[in-house]
Amino acid sequence: MATIKALDTHDLRFPTSRQLDGSDAMNPDPDYSAAYVVLRTDESTSDGEPLGGYGLVFTIGRGNDVQTAAVDALRDHVVGTDLDELCADLGGFARRLTGDSQLRWLGPEKGVMHMAIGGVVNAAWDLAARRAGKPLWRFISDLTPDEIVACIDWRYLTDALTPDEARAILTANLASRDARRAELAERGYPAYTTSPGWLGYSDDKLAALCRSAVADGYRTIKLKVGRAVDEDLRRLRVARATVGPEVRLAVDANQRWDVAEAVDWLTALAGFDLAWAEEPTSPDDILGHAAIRRGVQVPISTGEHTQNRIVFKQLLQAEAVDLIQIDATRVGGVDENLAILLLAHKFGVPVYPHAGGVGLCELVQHLAMADFVAISGSMQDRAIEYVDHLHEHFTDPVRIVAGRYQAPTAPGMGGRLTERSVAEHSYPDGPVWRVATTEQPEGGR
Repeated sequence: MATIKALDTHDLRFPTSRQLDGSDAMNPDPDYSAAYVVLRTDESTSDGEPLGGYGLVFTIGRGNDVQTAAVDALRDHVVGTDLDELCADLGGFARRLTGDSQLRWLGPEKGVMHMAIGGVVNAAWDLAARRAGKPLWRFISDLTPDEIVACIDWRYLTDALTPDEARAILTANLASRDARRAELAERGYPAYTTSPGWLGYSDDKLAALCRSAVADGYRTIKLKVGRAVDEDLRRLRVARATVGPEVRLAVDANQRWDVAEAVDWLTALAGFDLAWAEEPTSPDDILGHAAIRRGVQVPISTGEHTQNRIVFKQLLQAEAVDLIQIDATRVGGVDENLAILLLAHKFGVPVYPHAGGVGLCELVQHLAMADFVAISGSMQDRAIEYVDHLHEHFTDPVRIVAGRYQAPTAPGMGGRLTERSVAEHSYPDGPVWRVATTEQPEGGR
């Protein structure tokens, strides 16, 4: 009997605050970080390599040790799990973690513990896909409608979406899945970029990066806003003058504003024909988002900090958003994101997955592509965020061609880091951080 023999964790941090990469109105000096999880087994792949599963939870520096400890606390729930049973019932594995009565008291289903469970659940899906020899998007889209429905925890959802409704959505797309897989392999999936828009960048750097993004094929660019209205107006003028009228501009306030403040601020920015305004207020404030949406002429979105499927459900029920972001590491893993994608499809709201960070592009592309093949059946009016940071640290980094994600072909979810990167960026003893303590003030740590 093959089993999971070990759950290893690593506190990994990357000193992105040195160049202000990732800077926004709420997070001025992030050090992109990951609580990295590795599931080790006593089974080998077809090429003789030890079979493992790889996942991570994204943070931005301080507190990554807390997140890593939360993942580590799940070890006794995971080690000894039979691989055949795991792969046959990934939904049951996730519910075993989220359903632990004492762990639930720490949430329930939110915060550091829920994100830790998401990291382990993603690692389990990665393991199952690697065992099957398929990239995760293909592994998911090869599941039957009944198998996908069985993966989802339906507690708290059936007032908005029932298992039978989900099964009908999935069944309607079943016969055309092969055509969409072929389209995905040929065309890839649209991307938008935030790389030019970090708040700490100068206007000259903003303009140069906007020109580069347009030349690289991106048709939507997102800018961080929320520090000062005059500054935002100036930076949007620079961006619009650089990219012209045909390229879409979006803005992201990263939860900066109160409700009335958001309405006033976005009204001031509305003249730039914004594609959307993201996270205008607290991610938990469903009625606040609805009020902002009613009060402005700019499409409203949120999602990267939305903590579970229940809050997504209520955002959709309240007609509080025009589009949503999902994040591969914020909620409880693949299973919960499948529920959110099905909810979004039922309510007719497009999904623009959040990415960037450490490994988020690598992970979330699989969810968007599985959605295209098996759930929504559409790439119209949707795109995956792309940030050109830290991809070189992964064994299967994302591939972007002409502003489009190329469909991964390697088995798994894409979250495996190189052994060298793990060794160099382990905190606080990796060589990157030993140098940082002599050269760098406290920064984002």
